[in-house]
Amino acid sequence: MEIKISETKNIELKQIIDLYRANKWSSADKPKELYNALLNSHSLVSAWNEDHLIGLGNAISDGYLVVYYPHLLIHPEYQGKGIGKMIVDKMQEKYGHFHM
Repeated sequence: MEIKISETKNIELKQIIDLYRANKWSSADKPKELYNALLNSHSLVSAWNEDHLIGLGNAISDGYLVVYYPHLLIHPEYQGKGIGKMIVDKMQEKYGHFHM
């Protein structure tokens, strides 16, 4: 299994909703709002197994000083394999030097 980490925002709504439902996150019940929130995040990092979305994390930031990581989800079938760490590491490449 080769996991690819991407910063693309070109993710289909259905893939996102399937991931959120698999994790039983209630934001899946507001698909348009969730999709728009993720696409308008300062950063969106996703994890892929071939063409299957298996994880994602987003960042809300002022771009200079403060960053907040509100969502980090890994599909239950892929949890415990270090994928969440891969996503956070990618975020930290961009935000690791921020004050908060």
